[in-house]
Amino acid sequence: MKTGMIDANRIQAMISQLKAAATRPEQGIEAPVLGESAPKVDFAAALKSSLDQVNSAQQKSEDMAKRFVLGDDSVSLSDVMINSQKASIAFQATVQVRNKLVSAYHDIMNMQV
Repeated sequence: MKTGMIDANRIQAMISQLKAAATRPEQGIEAPVLGESAPKVDFAAALKSSLDQVNSAQQKSEDMAKRFVLGDDSVSLSDVMINSQKASIAFQATVQVRNKLVSAYHDIMNMQV
């Protein structure tokens, strides 16, 4: 087994855990009534909201870094580094989601009809 790869046994174990969790009734959660639909979520609005959050995290990180460089005593190096890492992780996650969306789009476009 290569490092970073998941073997078939682990995948099967995860699937069985998910199936067991899906069949177990949760306390405090009511089963949906037939005929009622879940509230609709606008994909474009959800995507824009998440992109705005990533953008604000990057701007906050950049602002804190500038304040630290200019000698603001209220900003510590650890705060700057933590916010920088948060912004970096948020951006990397966004890029991974974009890559998955593009891959799914290509898969759909290459399907036989």
